[in-house]
Amino acid sequence: MLLNVTLIVLCAGNSTRFEHKTKKQWIRIANEPLWLNVTKRLASFSSFDKVIVASHENELNYMKNFTDDFIFVKGGETRQKSILNCLEFVDTKYVMISDVARACIPKSVIEELLKEKETADCIVPALNVTDTVVYENDTINRDKVKLIQTPQLSNTQILKNALNTPIEFTDESSAIKNINGTIKYIQGSLESKKLTLGNELNDLPCLKDPSNNFFNGTGFDIHAFQDDKEMFLGGVKLPYEYGFKAHSDGDILIHSVIDALLGAIGAGDIGEFFPDTDDKYKGIDSKILLDHIVAFIYNVGYEIVNIDVTIIAQKPKINPFKNEIKNSMAKLLKIEKQFVNIKATTAEKMGFIGRAEGVAVQSVATVKYYNWKKK
Repeated sequence: MLLNVTLIVLCAGNSTRFEHKTKKQWIRIANEPLWLNVTKRLASFSSFDKVIVASHENELNYMKNFTDDFIFVKGGETRQKSILNCLEFVDTKYVMISDVARACIPKSVIEELLKEKETADCIVPALNVTDTVVYENDTINRDKVKLIQTPQLSNTQILKNALNTPIEFTDESSAIKNINGTIKYIQGSLESKKLTLGNELNDLPCLKDPSNNFFNGTGFDIHAFQDDKEMFLGGVKLPYEYGFKAHSDGDILIHSVIDALLGAIGAGDIGEFFPDTDDKYKGIDSKILLDHIVAFIYNVGYEIVNIDVTIIAQKPKINPFKNEIKNSMAKLLKIEKQFVNIKATTAEKMGFIGRAEGVAVQSVATVKYYNWKKK
């Protein structure tokens, strides 16, 4: 029997306060990103009519690779805007909204929220305060202070009305209270501790360590020569009077490495991120593209281990520039030089490359999960 309740899990934040290399929603719990682990866990506690995940715009398509069980919605610049975007897809009478930062919410809290859904416009888990409380140098009655948690369960239409304002609220109960809606507090849980800075990770026992798996991806790019164009290879300008025919600056080594990296994390290919039909990428410096991909890889929970590159060219000569290319790629990839390998070979004068009409590059990249346990 369905509940007439939609579950929304908010995962669209930038994790600006999270003191780790990766965003909090993408740290791995075994092999699952935190957002997937939390959403599956909450969804398993009851028979929700729908489950909606709010994603950062840059990660929306990547999130869709992980499961078809949820509805993915582009988040907004603020928590409230993300909620409003998700509410467009809600047609149930009630909506339960949680934050991915509360990773270990117990089933008992969810059951109590659902049990009380008809008793007020918003049902809120809260903790009483046991320490002395001072506000603006004055001691106040701690019995009148509560620590508010999520998830919160709201009447959908009332919440929509409450959020139809330029005022930004930090939670649903504040918005509903602002229009004189009714609020009911239930007992929260210390297990629902919020993950904010990252030092709370060891206090969240429901989170397993990331797996030690490694992942490989391959990339391949090939381009013809173009006269009177600068040649770039691995972010290095080479001293030749011809370059590569391409929509961008034509740095085929970087393009090949980008595809290898995206392949390793299962994120498609370079064309999905930087389509050659988009004029904003016309003539673009490929180092900018690689910077974007490297940032994305770290954001979604990975570290780059190494790359191995093979350049297939009858001309130009590559060996004089291999060390410079290695230094450039190590800097761009944020790894040590020893983990960048550059090989060069010819096509033995066979075919397109052998006739010195262009160059091909094949790359292999290895990545692993960021280990938040060893920060």
